[in-house]
Amino acid sequence: MRAYIFLCLMCWVRAETRRTCIEFSNLSVKDSLKDLFIPRLKIVVMIYTRNNQNCAEPLFEQNNSINVNFNTQKKTVWIIHGYRPMGSIPSWLSNFVKTLLNKEDLNVIVVDWNQGATTFLYSRAVKNTRKVAEILSEYIQNLLTHGASLENFHFIGMSLGAHISGFVGKIFHGELGRITGLDPAGPKFSGKPSNSRLDYTDAKFVDVIHSDARGLGIQEPLGHIDFYPNGGKKQPGCPKSIFSGIDYIKCDHQRAIHLFMASLESNCNFVSFPCRSYKDYKASLCVDCGNFKQNSCPRLGYQAEQWKDGLKERMEGWHLRTTVYLDTSGTYPFCTYYFVFTIIVLSETMKDGYISFKVLNQLGMAEKPHLYRKSKPFYKLQEVNILAQFFNDFVNISSIGLTYFQDSHLQCATCTYKIQSLVLKSLTYPERPPLCRYNFVLEEGKEVFIKPDTCTTKKI
Repeated sequence: MRAYIFLCLMCWVRAETRRTCIEFSNLSVKDSLKDLFIPRLKIVVMIYTRNNQNCAEPLFEQNNSINVNFNTQKKTVWIIHGYRPMGSIPSWLSNFVKTLLNKEDLNVIVVDWNQGATTFLYSRAVKNTRKVAEILSEYIQNLLTHGASLENFHFIGMSLGAHISGFVGKIFHGELGRITGLDPAGPKFSGKPSNSRLDYTDAKFVDVIHSDARGLGIQEPLGHIDFYPNGGKKQPGCPKSIFSGIDYIKCDHQRAIHLFMASLESNCNFVSFPCRSYKDYKASLCVDCGNFKQNSCPRLGYQAEQWKDGLKERMEGWHLRTTVYLDTSGTYPFCTYYFVFTIIVLSETMKDGYISFKVLNQLGMAEKPHLYRKSKPFYKLQEVNILAQFFNDFVNISSIGLTYFQDSHLQCATCTYKIQSLVLKSLTYPERPPLCRYNFVLEEGKEVFIKPDTCTTKKI
């Protein structure tokens, strides 16, 4: 009987100490209508850790002490959403939190300012961004007094949330560790001075993904590095017709979120190429990233910070922003695989033609890449780099099929062309050894299959 009473008491104590999970504000169009007459701004900061991965808890207790799950020694990621005219919970939020915690043991703080973002008056939501930042700064001051570090803070802001992150960074004089802007909002911010929007001075490292620069996002570069997937405008796989409904409006804008999440959830290396413009990138003018870490191009997403030191050197030395471009597929996880195809020819007449190629794996499966090339790339004894993009990864390449085509008015069925060297190197996985073939001949219009070997250092 005593044992039974003891067990009952234990269950009662546990029930008393068990925390109640808090939920993100789930509002509706009615709340947007109410806001027209009675503006409201309410902020809830909730914390997730590996100890409470499925149960959001308040960051602060009623006595203003910090939640016991918050670890001041660990990295803290702050997630801030954007404009919510319909008031619904962001569809991507729950998975984003879980993905971050699966990737790394950290504190994840979700900033719920839905009562302030749910309004039909976009300009009112814009005004609220500074108010949200000021309130968050007070919370951060409390965390700092308990031993937290600004350098360990990584703010990830979507749309208006990106600018809120920037305003927080300005309050702390750029001492935040990192800000990631996911398609920062363009309307009301485009063309504004740096103190009125997200800027690279707002944190020690600022990376930005632009996915809807012609619509809801912003065109101009804002960070230490600005990624423009698919040129930063129309994203593959998104609806092209207004008859597709709300997805037509938000798909391009939200692609920045899903690309960032894919960098966490998948093995995709979203290698990106520093370039003046998307046009130059598509002309294969920007395939050399050797001055960055480990001879690799910067990568979009969570791991972009690995290139922080190299990016700062570029800005300090040349006073230039680093804008980078990449193309993706249209379906999750949006992977593509880049190779650089380097060729040196010995035949001067090749300067008026072009080359196509495809690769075969050991099973005989072939894929022809999308090529980024100049219109007339070949000149005598000049090395030419052609960027090639595949939608499948080829690890074991058994052969390369090459075809050379001369301009129509110069066709020559009996002509042959000497190739001094060919090198095929993976840019997506630069640690893989490049493949080479030396001194062979191409016939015009005829596909030739060659078996490449691992390059010798001496000849590269």
